[in-house]
Amino acid sequence: MTEWLLCTYPRLPTEVLSAALSAYTGLKALAAIGREWGVESAFEPKADVDAGLLQFKRLPPGPEEAGAAGRYKPWQQRGEKWTDGVTEEEAIASFVASTFAGVYLHEGIGPVKQFFRQHVLSRRLDVDKLFNFVQPTRELSSLCSREGFEPPVARHISESGRKSIAPVFVVGVYSGLEKIGEGHGGSMNEARIRAAVNALKGWYLYSPASQVDLPSKTDDDPRASFRPAMIDVGEVIV
Repeated sequence: MTEWLLCTYPRLPTEVLSAALSAYTGLKALAAIGREWGVESAFEPKADVDAGLLQFKRLPPGPEEAGAAGRYKPWQQRGEKWTDGVTEEEAIASFVASTFAGVYLHEGIGPVKQFFRQHVLSRRLDVDKLFNFVQPTRELSSLCSREGFEPPVARHISESGRKSIAPVFVVGVYSGLEKIGEGHGGSMNEARIRAAVNALKGWYLYSPASQVDLPSKTDDDPRASFRPAMIDVGEVIV
């Protein structure tokens, strides 16, 4: 998952990369996949329960019984021992993860990659909604300075209803003669900030091609042709 994101979006900031990983393969994402597969749970193992169901027993509230390791929770008083327990969501997520591990163990790297693409990468994720810029105009200026571009300039493009209750302003951000971002808003300042955010997203979400080569493709065939991925200098720190 990490290599696919880094090869597809080589300029992705670290925080956005972590958020995308969590959205694709985090606890909630894996649990959702398990529920879509039809994974069900049954309360306590009994003779009349299908052995194929995910079975569980609820832990009683209050001080918990001693576990095999006899460990203590840091906030419990001495003498109140505890036993490990997981939520239903964690159990379903671990079931999905173990399924991928089983495919890899029995079928190999190629089939598990295909299985992963079919069940994880096929899920739509709007990566552009994971960004949260605190100072977009300042970050854009630093980015242009670092890359040797002309300083960004915000220019008023159009507007409507300036004196109405719902005015709309459209602002573009230019680096020299090239427009690198555009945004609209209820005020000139809002439109300018949105234009800067649009320009930053255009830079960070750059993708070299629709089909990227992953380094792990040589695991199956060391002689396979491989086109190295782009390596970016990193995100801008302001």
